[in-house]
Amino acid sequence: MPTRIPTSLLRLLVALGAVWTLPNTLLGVLLGVVGLAFGAHLHWRARELALVFHRWPWGPGGAITFGNVILHTGDSLDSPCVTYAHRAGHGDEAPIVLADHERAHVYQYLALGPLFLPLYLLLGGISVRNRFERAADRYARTGRGWWPWARD
Repeated sequence: MPTRIPTSLLRLLVALGAVWTLPNTLLGVLLGVVGLAFGAHLHWRARELALVFHRWPWGPGGAITFGNVILHTGDSLDSPCVTYAHRAGHGDEAPIVLADHERAHVYQYLALGPLFLPLYLLLGGISVRNRFERAADRYARTGRGWWPWARD
């Protein structure tokens, strides 16, 4: 049975992670603020540990995370979406919830801080080949395994 982390220690780790990924978060805030001028709106999602800019006006649809900021082109992160593997034709997987997928990326940023973006791009960017995306889909499906090097 997994060991449960005490709440006070977990809060400390999240706070340290937020400081560690602050450069990424500031990039997300900057992009989000630009989006506000074009109709985006902002709110805090405690479960995702993130500021969310909904109706972000650019991109192909969906969401992208920068630190503790999620830029979302739709109205609700609680909407279903398909996994990267499903979209690529690698299997017939049930839809996941977008909020769960993006929360995994927030956790990844908290752990990796400024290393996240270079590693993410080095490992394939936005694609089914990227272990960050596969881990986020796994977490959204199961509630476990957000770490990109966890066993599938």
